[in-house]
Formats: sequence, C-alpha cells, structure tokens
Amino acid sequence: MEAEKQREWGPKAWAHLSSVRNQSPLIQCITNFVSMDLTANTLLSAGASPAMLHSPNETPDFTPQVHALYINVGTLSDNWLPAMKLAAEIASKFKKPWVLDPVATGASGFRLQACLDLISLKPTVIRGNASEIIALANASVGFTKGVDSSHDSTDAVEAAKSLANSSGAVVAVSGAVDFVTDGNRVVGARNGVPMMQKITATGCAVTALIAAFVAIDPLQALEATASALAVFGVAGEIGMEMARGPASLRMHLIDSLHGLDQTTVISRVKITTS
Repeated sequence: MEAEKQREWGPKAWAHLSSVRNQSPLIQCITNFVSMDLTANTLLSAGASPAMLHSPNETPDFTPQVHALYINVGTLSDNWLPAMKLAAEIASKFKKPWVLDPVATGASGFRLQACLDLISLKPTVIRGNASEIIALANASVGFTKGVDSSHDSTDAVEAAKSLANSSGAVVAVSGAVDFVTDGNRVVGARNGVPMMQKITATGCAVTALIAAFVAIDPLQALEATASALAVFGVAGEIGMEMARGPASLRMHLIDSLHGLDQTTVISRVKITTS
C-alpha cells in the first residue's frame, strides 16, 4: 500500500509543475533583500511570473489581481510590516492563497509577534525550518542561530501539527526530510542535497515555489506544497551532478528546474506518507 502511495506522488508532482508552466501564475513576492534574485529566478525557471511588489500604495490595486501572495520576513522592518499585513488582508478578502515564510521568528520578540500577527490573517501555507516552526507553535522566543535551524525537521513534526491545527494552515518543515502536515496527515518529501543549505535563500526560493504550486491547486494545498518541495529537491539533485560547489550549484539548480521533464520528475520524486 505504501509503495502504491509513493508511486502516486510522481505523476501528481508532474501535474503541478505542468500546470504552473501552462498557467504561469502571477505571484506577488514581499520578500527579503537577500532572496529577491533567487526567488524571482526560481519562479521564472518553473514557469511562474514573479512580481516583487511591496508598496502599500500599490497593494490595493495589485494584490486582488495576483494568483498567490508570498510573504517572507527575512529582513523585516517597521516600514515593511504594514505592507505585509495589508497584502495578507487583501489576499484573504479576495480568497487568494498566500504563503508565509517566518524567517528566524524566534530571534526576537518583534519578529515573533509580527509572524503571529500575520498568521492571524490566515495563510494557506506556513513553511519554515524546524526551529522556526517550534517557535511559532510555542509562541516563544528561544535560542536561535539566526536563519539556521538548531533542530532537525523530525523534532518539529508535532509542533507543525499543532500549528496547523491552531492556524488552519498547511505547515511545512524543511530539513533533511521536508515534512508537510495539515494537522492530521503528514507526508515527507525526501529529495534534495545537503549542499543546497550552503546557498543563501534556497529556503526562501522554495517557499515562493510553493506559492506558485498552491496558486494552481489551492484546494489541495498539502499536495501542492509537498510537490513543490520535492520538485525543487530533484532540481537540486540534478544540479549537484554538475556542480563544483555552492556557487555553481545555484546556477545549475535554476537550469535544472527549468529543464525538468515528465520522466525525470515521475521517476525521481520521493514523497512518503508518515
């Protein structure tokens, strides 16, 4: 039975990627300065259309037109937080899916409260590393290594389920295995290579990719999220076959994502039901 479920995921992931390529969903990205370039290029290489727009003066006109919204608090500031909240409010009002990346949420009280306030605006998906998800589930500031996780993803599965149940969002925990849960079901995406952690903003980029996948399948956010994580991981695996280090992996990762074909995705995607 488990083997049959595993075989179902490859075609599902390919269907999501194909739909993104065919529909080219418009994704509004309010993201951090470090990640903007890789985030935009990841979306473009997958077939989506990124819009790096964060002015609150434009948001009321623009956000209702997008297919999904992506918010990342990596370089959070007082000036940007109102724009994030406004965009999330408008996305929710117009029933547009939106995805939150709560970068280093446990690093400060300001950052934690900002993320909790954003979660109250009902994101469709929350994607973070294990330490970030644990901090959100406990609503507490704790020891943090900046944007790096101090925990393995397996340590955060129960916290992710709790956060999913309290927020109504699908919650994804990145790590050696990427876990995705809606509070009941838990699936694990097992693609990727360790070297991807040596490239800044790969986590930000995959969260944007999740937004693109959810944009074309908002009623199956868990499946779309797991598919995005696995597809990005497969691109990393293929990129690593040609890379000599983090810098060349970054280039080959983008190229590989752009060049993924049906046979490769179906044969290489590794998603299991926990």
